[in-house]
Amino acid sequence: MNKLIIGLPKGSLQESTYALFAKAGFHIKGNSRSYFPSIDDDEIELRLLRSQEMSRYVEAGMLDAGISGLDWIAANGSDVHVLCDMVYSKQTKRPVRWVLAVPEDSPIQSVKDLEGKRIATEGVALVERWLAENGVKADVEFSWGATEVKVPEFVDAIVDITETGSSLRAHNLRIVDTLMESYTQFFCSQDAWTDDWKHAKLEKISLLLQAALNAADKVLLKMNVSEGNLDAVKAQLPALHSPTVSGLSDDGWYAIETVVEESVVREIIPELKAAGAEGIIEIGLNKVVA
Repeated sequence: MNKLIIGLPKGSLQESTYALFAKAGFHIKGNSRSYFPSIDDDEIELRLLRSQEMSRYVEAGMLDAGISGLDWIAANGSDVHVLCDMVYSKQTKRPVRWVLAVPEDSPIQSVKDLEGKRIATEGVALVERWLAENGVKADVEFSWGATEVKVPEFVDAIVDITETGSSLRAHNLRIVDTLMESYTQFFCSQDAWTDDWKHAKLEKISLLLQAALNAADKVLLKMNVSEGNLDAVKAQLPALHSPTVSGLSDDGWYAIETVVEESVVREIIPELKAAGAEGIIEIGLNKVVA
C-alpha cells in the first residue's frame, strides 16, 4: 500500500492542528507524549516534530510533507513545495510576527542602532540575514526560551515571535521593528510533488484542509419568506455569494440559504425576523469549498 508520511507541529499548534484535521474529516488519536499519533486513513502516517526542524526533514525526504511556519522554512533555507497557506494559529487568525524588541527606556530606535549590540533569539539565521541586509554587525546568540527576561541584564535587544504583543508589553518591552510576518504552511518535498500518487493524495488533503479553514467562523442560515417580503429579507443578508432562493410547494413562499460570518448572526437575525423571515435556522459548517 502507498503511504504518505506527514509531520505535524508539536507544541502550541498541536491541538489546533488536530482540530483542523478533524474538521477536514481526518481524526487523529494520540496522547501529548506520543510522537507517532494514529489517523483514520490507512494511506497516511503521522509524526510529531518541532516546527523549527520540520522543513529540514521534509526537504531531506524523511517526511513527505509537513506543517510549519513560513518563518522556519525561511530560517532553514529549505527547498520545499508549498501546498497551501493555513491561516490559523494558537490564539488568532492573524500572522505571527518576528519582532525586534527592547526595554521601554532603551535608546535603540532602529536596526541601525544595533551595531555592536547583543541580541537573543530562537531564530538566529533569520536575524543574522536581516542584519546583513541592513549592513549591521551585532552579536546574535541563541535563546532556549524565556527570551523576554534576558533584556536588559544579559542582552541589549531580543527578536521574538508574537501574535498580539501582549507578552512583550507585560515585560515592559517596546517593539522597534518587524523582521517578517509568517503564516503556517502545508508543504511537501520536491520528490513527493513529482510522485504521481503522492501528488494526487497531497492535493486532496490540501483541498480538505483549505475547505475546513474556509468554514471557520462561518455558518449556514436557512429561512422561509413570503414573496412580498423577499426583497426586504435579501437586503439584510451579507452573503458570501448571492443567496440561494428556491420556491416552496406553497405558492408565494420561498426558501433562502446563505453562508455568513458567525460574528454577524446576532445582529442580522432580529433584522431578518423584522423583515419577514420565518423558520430561521443557523447551522455550523465544517467545510466550505471555494
